Amino acid sequence: MLVRRWAAALVALFALAGVQVVGAAPASAAARILYYDASQAQEFKSVVDQGAQIWNSSVANVKLQPVTSGHTANIRVYADNGWPRTYSTSLGNGRWYMGREAVVDGYYPPRIAAHEFGHILGLPDNRTGLCSDLMSGSSAPVACTNANPSAAEKAKVESLFRSSVAVAPQMYVWAGN
Repeated sequence: MLVRRWAAALVALFALAGVQVVGAAPASAAARILYYDASQAQEFKSVVDQGAQIWNSSVANVKLQPVTSGHTANIRVYADNGWPRTYSTSLGNGRWYMGREAVVDGYYPPRIAAHEFGHILGLPDNRTGLCSDLMSGSSAPVACTNANPSAAEKAKVESLFRSSVAVAPQMYVWAGN
C-alpha cells in the first residue's frame, strides 16, 4: 500500500513538472498464419500462390502460407471443370475450387484466386460490377484484370482478423454471365 502511495505521489510530482509518464506501448499482435494446400490445384498452383501473395501484400493481420511439414492446412485448393467456388467452414478455414469454366470464359486467373481467398478471409460476393472491387467476382467485366482488394475489402479482412470474429460457414459460387 505504501508503494502505491509513493508511486502516485511521484506521478503527481512529474505531472506538476510537465513530464508525462507513460507505460510501454502494447506490442502489436502477430499476424495469424493460415496454411493452404494447393497440391490439388493442378495447372493453377502458381496462380494460387499468386493469389495468396496478393493478400499477403495487402493486409497485416493474416498471412497465407503454403502448408509445410508439421502443419495442417486451413485451406485446401482444388481445380475442376466447373465454376470457381468456395466452401468456408469458419473464418480462415475451408476449401475452394479454381474452376476452369471461368478461365475458359476469359476471366483473369489471378483475380479468381485472390477472390476465392477473399471468401476464406470472410468476404462475401458483393456483385457491384466494378472491376475495382475484387469481391464483385463475375459481375465485373470479363476483361477485368484487377486482382487487388479494394481499400474497403482490405479493411474488412483486417478487422475480422484483429477481433477473430466467428463467420458462419458459407458456400460461394461464381455465376456465369
